[in-house]
Amino acid sequence: MSLPTSMNAMVLESPGKPLVYKEVPVPTPSANQVLIKVIACGICRTDLHVVDGELNHPKLPLVPGHEIIGKVVIQGNNVLNIKVNDIVGVPWLGYTCGICKFCKTGKENLCNNAGFTGYTIDGGYAEYTVADARFCFLLDDEHSKPGAAPLLCAGLIGFRSYKMINSAAKNIGLYGFGAAAHILIQIAVSQGKNVFSFTKDGDTTTQNFAKTLGSKWAGGSSDVPPVKLDAAIIFAPAGELIPMALKNLEKAGQVICGGIHMSEIPAFSYDLLWEERSVQSVANLTRKDGQDFFKVLENVPVHTETELFSLQQANEALERLRQGKIKSAAVLVMN
Repeated sequence: MSLPTSMNAMVLESPGKPLVYKEVPVPTPSANQVLIKVIACGICRTDLHVVDGELNHPKLPLVPGHEIIGKVVIQGNNVLNIKVNDIVGVPWLGYTCGICKFCKTGKENLCNNAGFTGYTIDGGYAEYTVADARFCFLLDDEHSKPGAAPLLCAGLIGFRSYKMINSAAKNIGLYGFGAAAHILIQIAVSQGKNVFSFTKDGDTTTQNFAKTLGSKWAGGSSDVPPVKLDAAIIFAPAGELIPMALKNLEKAGQVICGGIHMSEIPAFSYDLLWEERSVQSVANLTRKDGQDFFKVLENVPVHTETELFSLQQANEALERLRQGKIKSAAVLVMN
């Protein structure tokens, strides 16, 4: 197969400024990497945090994007688990050292020397990308289409957040009903959970969308649900939601913060936390999370609601996400 030497990409040259559409060299895979012809790349809120400078240690210049679906066109000499023409998914976690205390204790998501796709490693806002084959997921036909791209982060982080909840929890609140929540609710409902969805106050369109996916109740973030919650997952990057969620928890209830960035958390009285309530963050993912997640999807037919954009429309898609105008998930589709 004859491959081009250059490709089109959307490049972050300086945080806080629009991405630049430009021609750059096609990357060359190392011995442990594969070269991937990108089919689609989801646009995640984390991408917005990177572009806006809220995550302030990116590789620069940077090709963002970490919800990648693509076809392998070259495999490195050491790659055994993936072959040319395989369809793979590339997630946020792009590399771990394997030798730090976190890697050695099954917590590679906390690796001291980790590399992150679309942040410290060039990602998928491009026609081609390289990725460490050990951190790619083989995808079946069902999950090889652009609509599955949000599963690679929104789905995975939502699933890891969900796994943090006590399995006996019955009434679960989801704060911020976007890409992650609209995937997770389908899994939770299939497992018999009662889901209560919280959106921006007054956003009846999204509240109605949540109800179509099985939400028992949907309201604004300042509303009080009809029952006390056993757990709540916060996907919106708004620190003020933590005390609001705590107020709605049952004794021993859990608040799980599923985002990588959140605005400042306001002070709150200890009585909201008392009675063994807890607040916990979720950081990154492990490869086992991905394996477990795609195993669940074999039995739960999850539908992703997506809006498709061309590569050159990346800035437009990011702006729409910034303004809260993306109904669920945005995806860049390559020509």
